[in-house]
Amino acid sequence: MTADLFDTDGAIYMAARRDPHGCRVGLFGVPYDGTTSFRPGTRFGPAAIREVSNGLETYCPQLELDLEELAFADLGAVVIPSGAPEPVVAAVRAATSAVLELGLAPLMLGGEHSISSGAVAAVAERHPDLVLVQLDAHADLRQEWLGSHHSHACAMRRCLEVLPRGQLLQIAIRSGTRAEFDELHSTARLVPIERMAEALEPLRGQPLYLTVDLDWFDPAVLPGTGTPEPGGFHWPDFAALVAELRHHRLVGADVVELAPQLDPSGVSAVLAAKVTRSLLLLLGAAQGAAQ
Repeated sequence: MTADLFDTDGAIYMAARRDPHGCRVGLFGVPYDGTTSFRPGTRFGPAAIREVSNGLETYCPQLELDLEELAFADLGAVVIPSGAPEPVVAAVRAATSAVLELGLAPLMLGGEHSISSGAVAAVAERHPDLVLVQLDAHADLRQEWLGSHHSHACAMRRCLEVLPRGQLLQIAIRSGTRAEFDELHSTARLVPIERMAEALEPLRGQPLYLTVDLDWFDPAVLPGTGTPEPGGFHWPDFAALVAELRHHRLVGADVVELAPQLDPSGVSAVLAAKVTRSLLLLLGAAQGAAQ
């Protein structure tokens, strides 16, 4: 079923297998940056994360879990058309649905943030009470940007349209228009970093989807992204979220907006690969508890 949806050429994430049989998590990439508004290159993100992953250990000391003990599949890259974002989002939705049909929790590597609404829509079909948690420098609540309703600047607006209950938590957003911030405050969706665990705790037991736009991290530690925003966060901040998510039912996630060619040091790709490792282990643990 997945053969027509995924291209398996290229690198594979460390400790992964290609055959999804008997797995808990399905990893896949979407090499797309067609609506990039500043600096392009996120189409190279999924391959870069895979290529540097072997520089990390499979063991995560924070979670005390090892990828060697998790059955997960790297399904390859979603076969996408070139050009407009709408067919790409539709292809992502179909691919995510296929991953769910295999009984796997989906973890998507981007690519730019416009692709997230396709994955969220597929997961929300399976989990109508889905809660979306966003790590991002930007609010991404525009109705349209540069003539596109599926721009990466509109990612959360499109996600809200496919969330049955409209449940969205936006963690420590630090950039957006006045109108976006007015909406964030009026809806109480904006969660300060100091209240992250407090805001998430009441959601234990509900299905969560986590979308990680890597520009949430400070450019000092992750310069390889298309729209860097000073004043961001560091690994201990992400580790604090991981500590809380251990108590949650994580059913899907994505890691987007890595533009590896903008960071000649390669450190941005390594950080993204480490984020990916944490999410694979969290998804695997949640999937195992549900089975």
